[in-house]
Amino acid sequence: MRHLIIGAGPAGVIAAEQIRKLSPHDEITIVGDEPERPYSRMAIPYLLINNIDEQGTLLRKGSDHFDQLCIRVVRQRVRQVQPAQHQIVLEDGTTHGYDRLLIATGSTPIRPPIAGMDGANVHTCWTLADARQIIQLAKPGAKVVQMGAGFIGCIIMEALAARGVELTVVEMGDRMVPRMMGPTAGGMIKAWCQKKGVQVQTSAKVDRIDHANGPPSEVHLSNGLTLRADLVISSTGVKPNIGFLADSGIACDTGVLTDDRLQTSAADVFAAGDCAQAFDHATGQQVVSAIQPNAADQALVAARSMLGLSTSLKRVPQINVLDTLGLISSSFGQWQGVPGGQQAEMVDSENFRMLSLQFDQDRLVGCNAIGWTDHVGVMRGLVEGQVRLGVWKDKLLQDPTRLMEAYLACAQAQDQHAII
Repeated sequence: MRHLIIGAGPAGVIAAEQIRKLSPHDEITIVGDEPERPYSRMAIPYLLINNIDEQGTLLRKGSDHFDQLCIRVVRQRVRQVQPAQHQIVLEDGTTHGYDRLLIATGSTPIRPPIAGMDGANVHTCWTLADARQIIQLAKPGAKVVQMGAGFIGCIIMEALAARGVELTVVEMGDRMVPRMMGPTAGGMIKAWCQKKGVQVQTSAKVDRIDHANGPPSEVHLSNGLTLRADLVISSTGVKPNIGFLADSGIACDTGVLTDDRLQTSAADVFAAGDCAQAFDHATGQQVVSAIQPNAADQALVAARSMLGLSTSLKRVPQINVLDTLGLISSSFGQWQGVPGGQQAEMVDSENFRMLSLQFDQDRLVGCNAIGWTDHVGVMRGLVEGQVRLGVWKDKLLQDPTRLMEAYLACAQAQDQHAII
């Protein structure tokens, strides 16, 4: 059987290895559109602060790893998928046939429509090629403007700050990490960053970048400020990398729609990782969850499905744990709350600690936490396990810090998920 995998990131690599483990003689090909050996984007910030070298970003260290597994790696961009013909078309016009196809193309950065984005000192921080350019420009004392303070943006921000640059972060939302944190938590993270020497402009956006009198360039903000910048980083979010599927007939929404076996609407075509909008049994919805642990879980399920083995994705976790200049924050599940639900919130602004719990009847369905790391596993276990709290719901409404007691009293008694 011929297995073709589009995407050389964690989902694609793990799926290929799992197929080889379960089916030693099948043909496996990975198609990736970057010249480097498969690497982890999540390792790039560590490269920027010199904790690792480029070798350290590689998903598999051995130069002959894929040869040893008889996995062919093709370095080209895919132009089109043709499910009816069971083939893909590459950028150079050549075609590759398949019996089973996995789409594992990850995410791609969103490019905002701002004048000046094509300047030589304007970069995303998404590829190794980007990282090389940033390392050249982000010298100690350099003036850097970063657009975006989401989850990925905060990780990049920490790496830039560690390089000793003068950093200003510009965020359109009214708070930092607005898709992960509510107003109280997001505001607390902003205050922490400013305390650590990073300037943060919220409720503002970049109107244009003027290179005429540079370097440095002039970055004009919607609030009237003008910032000088030796380097501008665009970190305004990512989206599933599915543009090449436009004419394929494969059903897509935000991402590639799949069932709980990671099967798409096309016969013999599967999807996994950041590009997949997979069915979540817990919510009954199809969800994109762009986190690497989720990509790994989906890759294992997709690999078994491609081999015709019995398998099912149990859930699509909504989990984020973030270290922002030493301040640990976490977000689980439906942290915004649900209609008709109740919430409990504890705030200690002076010590940068906050805990917010969201309930649907007697279940904990979501939470935000800052500076509260003792029971992260308990929070995840209660949310993912959909544990019925009974009388403990009212106790947590009165004192949200009693999470461990609630877990021991309810989750273990109901034989729910172990603490992770």
